[in-house]
Amino acid sequence: MTTQQSDYRFALTALTSLFFMWGFITCLNDILIPYLRLLFDLTFAQAMLIQFCFFGAYFIVSIPAGLLIGKIGYKSGIVTGLMVAGAGCLLFYPAAQLEVYGLFLFALFVLASGITILQVAANPYVTVLGEPGTASSRLTMTQAFNSLGTTVAPLFGAWLIFGGMADPEVTGVSKDTVALPYFILAATLIIMAIIFVKLKLPDMGKVDPALPVSKDGSAWRQKHLVLGALAIFVYVGAEVGIGSFLAIYIAMPEVGDMSTARASHYISWYFGGAMVGRFLGAAIMQRISGNRVLTFNAIAAVLLIATTMTSSGTLAMWSLLFVGLCNSIMFPTIFSLALQNLGNSRGQGSGILCLAIVGGAIIPLAQGFLADAVGVKMSFIIPALCYVYIAYYGLRGYRPRTFSSVKEDAHAV
Repeated sequence: MTTQQSDYRFALTALTSLFFMWGFITCLNDILIPYLRLLFDLTFAQAMLIQFCFFGAYFIVSIPAGLLIGKIGYKSGIVTGLMVAGAGCLLFYPAAQLEVYGLFLFALFVLASGITILQVAANPYVTVLGEPGTASSRLTMTQAFNSLGTTVAPLFGAWLIFGGMADPEVTGVSKDTVALPYFILAATLIIMAIIFVKLKLPDMGKVDPALPVSKDGSAWRQKHLVLGALAIFVYVGAEVGIGSFLAIYIAMPEVGDMSTARASHYISWYFGGAMVGRFLGAAIMQRISGNRVLTFNAIAAVLLIATTMTSSGTLAMWSLLFVGLCNSIMFPTIFSLALQNLGNSRGQGSGILCLAIVGGAIIPLAQGFLADAVGVKMSFIIPALCYVYIAYYGLRGYRPRTFSSVKEDAHAV
């Protein structure tokens, strides 16, 4: 093994801890939604403001984060993201003491701003730490540890946030239980920031002004990147929308007929499926192209959602939970396919893709309004349509082309 390969392996090992942490933190939102809905007596649409503020940070922060990382590099960007996320976690204490919903939303926004900086730095970092041909497989493997975090978080969050209550709908929830898990997370994030300051990682990510932005100019001119950003938008929106409604949906009498606290534990099955699928997908995509696996999984997700919308009981519950398995390889595969052929504009491209994570703010909110109007079950038509577009991206949209070349082809015809 060469010295460079050894450095890359060590860097990838260190980066997996980040993927675990932001997966863990993001999935805690799915526990916060039923908790704050009970605490403040919110409608579905009001409860989805949790996801709106969290994922809205991606829209506001991603582009500035991409510019920042172009100046300070991936490693310093990671340290900055960890510190900002830690500050957001600490804000949960005053929000809980004052019992103001708006303060919870602000704390989530600050926390998500730090996670956004981490995403903009870490995702492209993984894609360049090795051979370009295996970037999808490499990013899928690190994202598997992200899914490990999302699998563990519901169990941890339900136990601490609901405080072991058997039926919080009857007994009510305590304002004090929400602060402890975020205090623990704040301490963990700050310690991780200190560790990353000390680690010796490959110095990458700074933009060299002497090099062109990309072969064809700005990353915005790359059609496969723009279509990939839309795919990230609808993927994150669908995944978050389903996850946000899972506990509420499973608790319904015609589906699981159980308390919200008990139903919250099933969220781990949803994200656990994504974890298993990512480990499998990392191996499969060593042999089968990422775009084909992406198309297959998207079509399977559509069929599973159609099943849950037209059935009830155990079949309805498990068909929706198994969508998590289909989600597994989608984000890292779309991300790596969209970054093809970007050259020195990878930082800009990563910022654009992370900006598209705002889909997690907009699509669940739209689903919340639809759920208030026609019911939770019928609202799943929105994520189903999202997966239809992802299937298109895997079939055709991923192919590297610039908008200028598309126009030239049209004139040639």
